[in-house]
Amino acid sequence: MEILYTSTVTATGGRNGHVKSDNNVLNLEVRFPKALGGANDDYTNPEQLFAAGYAACFDSALSGVIRMEKIKTGITTVEANVSIFKNKTGGFQLAVKLNINIPGIDLEQAKAFAEKAHQVCPYSNATRNNIEVELISTNHD
Repeated sequence: MEILYTSTVTATGGRNGHVKSDNNVLNLEVRFPKALGGANDDYTNPEQLFAAGYAACFDSALSGVIRMEKIKTGITTVEANVSIFKNKTGGFQLAVKLNINIPGIDLEQAKAFAEKAHQVCPYSNATRNNIEVELISTNHD
């Protein structure tokens, strides 16, 4: 396997701590969200960071699939909703809902492109059969 890129981020203090990338571009305080017992929602959290990465990566995979098919669309958007919940063994688990918008094409074609992107995206491949990922495709401007 040929490694194309490696990202390095260090976390200190867990969910009530700090995350910093080796190039210092990502340098954030993280806190428990209010829904999980935090004081407020004034800081980012691991679920938001995962959602940001998944949405950006999936949108990139989607753009690549559309480009390979040589189809003209409007600007695509991907909204990732990442939920955390308790699983049956007493641990915690994630679930993801991706709201995928591909304007300028019909809904069936949008769904087909979303499914193809789901096969290409590294986040989708990493989570497949590990967490539930729901794809919701739309095609509005």
